[in-house]
Amino acid sequence: MGTQQIILLIINILGGAAVMLSYVYGLKGQTGGADVLWGNVPAGIRPLYTVSMVISALGYFAFIYYILFRANPAESNYSYSLFFIIFIVVLGASAFWMPLTNMFVSHGSTGLWIAIRGVLALVGLGSIALVWALLGVHASAHGTAWWLAVVGAGYFAFHTAVLDAIVWAALFK
Repeated sequence: MGTQQIILLIINILGGAAVMLSYVYGLKGQTGGADVLWGNVPAGIRPLYTVSMVISALGYFAFIYYILFRANPAESNYSYSLFFIIFIVVLGASAFWMPLTNMFVSHGSTGLWIAIRGVLALVGLGSIALVWALLGVHASAHGTAWWLAVVGAGYFAFHTAVLDAIVWAALFK
């Protein structure tokens, strides 16, 4: 593992810890627990979201594995450091979603709702950028790991850009 992959691993460890801590803080700090975070999302589609979250997490592991352990930083159309920016945006914005949503539930201000929509949009756009970046990796042969990474990133982008940023936001309020 080279220096760039180590930097990306550190970004993922720190960013992932920030996201997980925000979830722990968010679930402990909200009376009503996770149900409050669903807002007006119908109970009938919540299990679909849960399954989608699991598929998204599996996709995340597929693309981070490829980027860290299989991708060659020299074999792309751009600097490998583009992945640094993408993951900082995705993980950084993700860490703010639950605390902002809890504050919105408690205080209900328009500014908080705009902030929630903003962080969800950033995560979705960052996820789409990740798919684009993976497609720009020109490995000598695109094997199974690359295809799993692209499919995983594609589904992750669908979940974050469509289900979270558009559908959840439309149904929540």
